[in-house]
Amino acid sequence: MATFFGEVLSVFSRAVEDEEDEDEVEEEEEDREIRRELEKRREVNVSWNAEISRAIEISSDYKLPCSCFILAVGDNATGFVSSYILSSGSWEVFGYVTLWNERCREFVRSINKSCAESSCTFYRSTTDPTMMLCKCICFVAEDQQFQWCEKVFSSLQKNNMKVTVLTSCPVSNYKMSTYNIPEPFLKMLKTKEYQEETPCSLMEQPNIVDGLPAAVLTYCQVWQIPAVLYQCYTDITELNSITMEAFAPILSCHRMTHLAADKKNIKEALERTVKNREIESNLYI
Repeated sequence: MATFFGEVLSVFSRAVEDEEDEDEVEEEEEDREIRRELEKRREVNVSWNAEISRAIEISSDYKLPCSCFILAVGDNATGFVSSYILSSGSWEVFGYVTLWNERCREFVRSINKSCAESSCTFYRSTTDPTMMLCKCICFVAEDQQFQWCEKVFSSLQKNNMKVTVLTSCPVSNYKMSTYNIPEPFLKMLKTKEYQEETPCSLMEQPNIVDGLPAAVLTYCQVWQIPAVLYQCYTDITELNSITMEAFAPILSCHRMTHLAADKKNIKEALERTVKNREIESNLYI
């Protein structure tokens, strides 16, 4: 098409433009629906047993009193609390966290368990119900970590609570020019509100902690909750008794000295924990 001044203009059919706009709207709506479905599928769900649910409902602030909250993340940290603390027999299950993500699906397939069984389990002491413990043996994705913290801690009173987080990682992640510490060894990070003595030294820069343990410590820092994180550096990342035993010094800390099980129970639980994992890892069984 030419104007009176000889300029050539391109002409588009309005019908084509309208069809393209409709297609784009449909595609955007489909994308939004897919995102909504994915977000819904990746939601973190916290489930309390009936007794705990009633206690939360009748409390004045809809929260459970909690003086000590221990979170163990990963095979060796959860193996430690199972052997050294839970084997005392004075603990009961009172809730779960269930979630789904790509890594969780792979984990479930590898050990032949359901996602609910492979997520996070909450225990509380039968002698002091304000003492709580959580074992987390599944992967919590980055976009699920804030949800996890919000949904778990929103049900707990924060006033007098102290948090202890246990985790482990390969010793190759430890960044120091030289060190003469026998492996495995512990390093710790803490919030500024945590004033108690610790059985190991502060983690040096530029070493970092990531994943759910880091998210929980950050959450505690924001909410001014006294919290300490112990990271065990080990050359054997698979579940093993040596790495589990490396966490033992934390039981000398204030408020945790009375949590340790009898030595006989600990020994039997250690052997049983390692044996069970060997069976689960055996492809021929």
